[in-house]
Amino acid sequence: MDVLIAFDDKLLIGDIKTVAGDLETDPSLRTAVVISIFTDALANPDDELPAGETDRRGWWGDLLPEVEGDKIGSRRWLYVREKQSPETAEKIREADQEALQWLIDDGIAASVSVTTEWIERGVLAEEIKITKPDGDQVNWRFNQLWENL
Repeated sequence: MDVLIAFDDKLLIGDIKTVAGDLETDPSLRTAVVISIFTDALANPDDELPAGETDRRGWWGDLLPEVEGDKIGSRRWLYVREKQSPETAEKIREADQEALQWLIDDGIAASVSVTTEWIERGVLAEEIKITKPDGDQVNWRFNQLWENL
């Protein structure tokens, strides 16, 4: 069970929730999904950084992973300055699919499906479908305002 992060889908910000002075927990996978796709992963050495960027970002905890090669986050941040195009939507889909692969690797999910589409000028919609090992499915949809208009 994860600590609940109340996530604002429009502003793309989250905050920890408390109940009677204790951290509220989340029995679903939503918090894990939000952290996985909206935390900046370390760029690969061969990734092209956005213009003017020199920082490869990444989460500091990846420097000392409990499991060798374990990483948190998505490389979606590499594409936020790109034009609104089918190619950009596909790059983000691939980055987030990669970021959620750990759910399958750790046996939490039987499958994970990510789809992205431009639903209006400046808004990228993303749908995450997770099939658990018992066959139950959970779905989330996030709409992101696009920076490069």
